[in-house]
Amino acid sequence: MTAASMLAEARKSLGMSGRPNTITKEYAARHGDEFLNASWCDMAITYWARHSGNASAVLPGGDRAYTVWHAQDFQKAGRWHAGTTAQVDAAKPGDIVFFDWGASNTVSAIDHVGVVEKALGGGRVQTIEGNTSDACKRKVRGADVIAGYGRPDYSGDDWTEAIVNKLPQVSKGDTGEHVESVQGLLLARSHPEVAVSGRFDDTTEAAVKAVQKWGGVTADGIVGPDTWPVLLRVH
Repeated sequence: MTAASMLAEARKSLGMSGRPNTITKEYAARHGDEFLNASWCDMAITYWARHSGNASAVLPGGDRAYTVWHAQDFQKAGRWHAGTTAQVDAAKPGDIVFFDWGASNTVSAIDHVGVVEKALGGGRVQTIEGNTSDACKRKVRGADVIAGYGRPDYSGDDWTEAIVNKLPQVSKGDTGEHVESVQGLLLARSHPEVAVSGRFDDTTEAAVKAVQKWGGVTADGIVGPDTWPVLLRVH
């Protein structure tokens, strides 16, 4: 997980406008059609986090469309920074920045969210934001409207990377303890149809493909370096 990958994914959405769009459609597919035409600034953060492999860092409470709850997630995780000029000057690329147009700097009054692309000094940051006049745009924002920001723990899955580098590729027809590990992780990802048999069968392959689609990686049914992190992700 890296801030760079989060920002690279966000940049892909620049220029997107209108709704429903790719971001709202994906969110609605998981959470209900009422999100198809809803405000999508935090759905964009969720989308970028999931598609860049940063979900556990950026979404400590899981998927979010409501900015207040998302900010509270960072508070609960002890990763919240107030929107003072000094704190804003200390913001880093990849931080998730929350705005209160009423300038009250209270979490309950948060209206909008974006991701920090760079700190500019003088209490200003350059951001990428979804749902800015119903489009994804770069903006420059000042501390006067910044309620605060959450700092994702992008380093939090270093242990996962070390583990993944040692794990083999497994696919249909394989057997053994690594297949059992895959099956156990699939059970934890709400696939009760999978049995921990140590045999990579059709049911296991179908569940792997479903999890791959959910995680935004190629749904080829093969558990390799792109899929192990999705299976190991903690929400």
